[in-house]
Amino acid sequence: MVNVLYTEPTTQELSVELLDTPVAIRATPASYHWDLGDGNTITTSDPGKPYPAEVVTSTYTQEGWYDITLTTTFSGQFSVAGGEWQDIDGTIEVASDPVPIFSKSLESRLVNGDVPIDEDEDPWVPERAPDTEGPKDPEARHRNI
Repeated sequence: MVNVLYTEPTTQELSVELLDTPVAIRATPASYHWDLGDGNTITTSDPGKPYPAEVVTSTYTQEGWYDITLTTTFSGQFSVAGGEWQDIDGTIEVASDPVPIFSKSLESRLVNGDVPIDEDEDPWVPERAPDTEGPKDPEARHRNI
């Protein structure tokens, strides 16, 4: 199954006063680096879009738990006393907290419709444990989108 990856980027602004002079600073998302937890990574300047769009996507080749981490690279500018915005040399990277996802291989089969389903337990997702961690993809690669 295709995993749709996206973030909702926002420009961050901060106003401070230095030596009694107002200074505005803004950080704008410039690129996104997705670490899929299986050795595969994606770098893109596109934040992606929610499903059903498939702008930035990934798939897992193995079953198990994985952590997806997004690192956003921001470029910066500053303005002194309401003047023109000026670029700040360099960038800063901010990593998200990991988001756990379970990759499951499913197959269709006939079941007994007379057996009640336990609505409180998800039979498809096991507890996270060392033996349910997803393995590394032996063909892992980095993609630029």
